[in-house]
Amino acid sequence: MPATSSQPRRPRSGNRRDEAARLAVLHAADDLLAEHGFGGLTIEAIARRAGVAKQTIYRWWPSKVEILLDALVEDSDKRFPVPTAEPTAASIHDYLYAFANFLATDPAGKILLALIAEAQHHADTAERLHKRYLDPRRAQERELLARAVSAGEVSPALDPDTAMDALVGPIVYRALTGAPLPRELVDTLVRDLLKPRSTRQQPEAG
Repeated sequence: MPATSSQPRRPRSGNRRDEAARLAVLHAADDLLAEHGFGGLTIEAIARRAGVAKQTIYRWWPSKVEILLDALVEDSDKRFPVPTAEPTAASIHDYLYAFANFLATDPAGKILLALIAEAQHHADTAERLHKRYLDPRRAQERELLARAVSAGEVSPALDPDTAMDALVGPIVYRALTGAPLPRELVDTLVRDLLKPRSTRQQPEAG
């Protein structure tokens, strides 16, 4: 319904989430985290930036961690979805490079780094991060590697979970410490840990 006063209309606050207000809250959390860090991020500041009532945010989300997780899940699915098409070594490489770029340049990548850091001090944050983000994505990655192995695209010496840890670990470490994330890092990780079909030693002609 049109607003009946000259004041700018605030997003509707009710039990049903107004999509515009929901997105405003997620974007505000993104921006404020980048500006002030996790410790400086408050529900009050998010409410002011998003133009919604603080009570509305608490009605929809129990904590700032849950707001950040919503933003992280949605942005990750958009920026670097786990490939679902027929897997190739190239598609796995591109996925890992997109992940590295996400951590290095995307505001939502900073959310993941902030939540990983916070999880070291708060068990409830660690539990929510695993349940809502890390575990579901790892299940998709595990399936991706298993399909790539079955297709003969890669031949990792490690089991799928350990292989993914070895692939993403250096990327996350460099992002957490503010080190550059060169494309050559991903190239080397994929080549050495997954042994793509194109890089395996070919038998000598005899």
